[in-house]
Amino acid sequence: MWIQIDPLCAEPLFRQVCLGVKAAVAHGRLAEGERLPSVRELAQELAINPNTVVKAYAELEHEGVIVRRQGAGCFVRGAQSGFSEAHRRGELARLVERLVVEAFHLGLGADALRSALEQALLRLAVSAEKAPGGDPGAEDQKKPATERGEPRSPDSPAAERWAS
Repeated sequence: MWIQIDPLCAEPLFRQVCLGVKAAVAHGRLAEGERLPSVRELAQELAINPNTVVKAYAELEHEGVIVRRQGAGCFVRGAQSGFSEAHRRGELARLVERLVVEAFHLGLGADALRSALEQALLRLAVSAEKAPGGDPGAEDQKKPATERGEPRSPDSPAAERWAS
């Protein structure tokens, strides 16, 4: 399953679902236009209340990550946010501030934070580069690139986008 739920985590379950969907999109496990599992299917698979999935899907729709089509289900909207540049930068600043505070409380300095951020960007770039693109019927393409045994290429255009 591409979403991991930890019932012992302080993060609410619906947020864990949201983060799981966002991570799957960012890493290429879910492609633009791909249909998400129904509320009932996902709730059953994750062993959580369907209302939790409804709340997560509503939040993802509000954030512009997914789109609901009446009678057809929820679909991945893609990487582009519908929010203004100012709003996105403000949200990024808030997230970075939270990251810095959490790193401080873990006893990690600026070098460790920079290194972790660079590694995460590189992983995202490699995943984005290897995202399935052409053959929607190929079941193997739905797996992450690392599980398909594909080589990592830090010199790719996608890597440059995220690493610079």
